[in-house]
Amino acid sequence: MRPGLRGAGWALRRAVLTRPAPRRRPPEVASPPQKRFHGEGYQEGYEEGSSLGLIEGRQHGTLHGARIGSEIGCYQGFAFAWRCLLHGCATEKDSKKMKALESLIGMIQKFPYDDPTYDKLHEDLDKIRGKFKQLCSLLNVQPDFKISAEGSGLSF
Repeated sequence: MRPGLRGAGWALRRAVLTRPAPRRRPPEVASPPQKRFHGEGYQEGYEEGSSLGLIEGRQHGTLHGARIGSEIGCYQGFAFAWRCLLHGCATEKDSKKMKALESLIGMIQKFPYDDPTYDKLHEDLDKIRGKFKQLCSLLNVQPDFKISAEGSGLSF
């Protein structure tokens, strides 16, 4: 090949190398159909998530409420049984037990079963548990409250 003359392949390579790259939209700029589908997808996802959230929240609330109700019911049954057992006794020790027993029954009766938004629900529940433990100590019993798949209850 002589200097100054180039082969046919050189012209093709030169055309490819000097041609400007095709212009593309930046990926962050979406076309109108993409925006629409994105918005519709978001809306559908939001509605589906809200629906599932309500279902799961209701299930969780039912389960948690049932546990609290079962626990309170056991305390109440325990207190009523001991009130019947101690009713005829008149010793000073038994009067202290009866005061604690009546206090526990009063706390249970004032407990807001039907108001899950009650601000002091957990505080009141802790007070009831504390009073129950105090009463068990006075009565010299060792309760064991269990919640299981078969049900819940106190055992001694």
